[in-house]
Amino acid sequence: MNRFLPPKRNGFIAHGAILFTLTVIAAIAFLNLTRVEAGATFLISLLILLAAFAPLPFFAYRLYSLWGAEYILSRDSLTLRWGLRVEEIPLNDIEFVRAAQDLAAPLRLPALALPGGLLGARRHPDLGMVEFLASDAKKLLLVAAAKRVFVISPEQPAQFTQKFARAVELGSLAPAEPKSVYPSFVVERAWRSGLARYFWLTAALLNVGLFAWVSFIIPRTSRVALGAQFNGSALETVPSSQLIIFPLASLGLSLFGWAAGLYLYRREAERPLAFILWASSALTGLLFLLAAFFVVTTPI
Repeated sequence: MNRFLPPKRNGFIAHGAILFTLTVIAAIAFLNLTRVEAGATFLISLLILLAAFAPLPFFAYRLYSLWGAEYILSRDSLTLRWGLRVEEIPLNDIEFVRAAQDLAAPLRLPALALPGGLLGARRHPDLGMVEFLASDAKKLLLVAAAKRVFVISPEQPAQFTQKFARAVELGSLAPAEPKSVYPSFVVERAWRSGLARYFWLTAALLNVGLFAWVSFIIPRTSRVALGAQFNGSALETVPSSQLIIFPLASLGLSLFGWAAGLYLYRREAERPLAFILWASSALTGLLFLLAAFFVVTTPI
């Protein structure tokens, strides 16, 4: 069995820089939200925060996928592994392996083609639908399977081609079964569980309700009490705009718990932990809702 890795260094740098930049922007916008009164500045800061925060899970997953990406070649099959995307191709189903630069019609890269993340599908006039699981546009190899052509980028393309030819010459010991696993498959499989659906929908409704309620309260309340000075003085008050901390923190924890639960749900033995995380996400949303309620109803 031969294990080939795609080039990863440039991908780590590119995705790490994007994640760092988005995190800094989101943090600055979040701090600004906690310091300003409700108004135009508050709304602009909130939009910037949401715009910077929304892509973070996407780029974090791409970085995680690159970290675990590999191509495993054996006498029976070729396994392409990229995050939660796994494609196992029987060696007998592979028609050819050749360099992408040998094509008569140039191969178009997928959308958002970043170093370390050439992912997605493109239609080629000669090959039909082509799926990218690659990281470096200069080292692309075409793997033509029975149903689809895959584009990969092993660190040493020439060595990969030689090892593939050698494996074909030796012949298969035990024919493998084709296997395709997509990230969405984990979500679909978990969604079939009634308990998982209950926890997901409960957490989602609690977070939506908290956002809606806080958005209704902030313009109508000037100041709220977030803490008390235990020396006999009056309650410490802050601008009501700081209430936005509650739904944002609740949403962030819920998304983290949901994603971590999906990661654990892939394995049968770890599924109880996934349900615990999803239940904790729903409970966290409820606790934040109760906390916001007590803050708003505390007389000042």
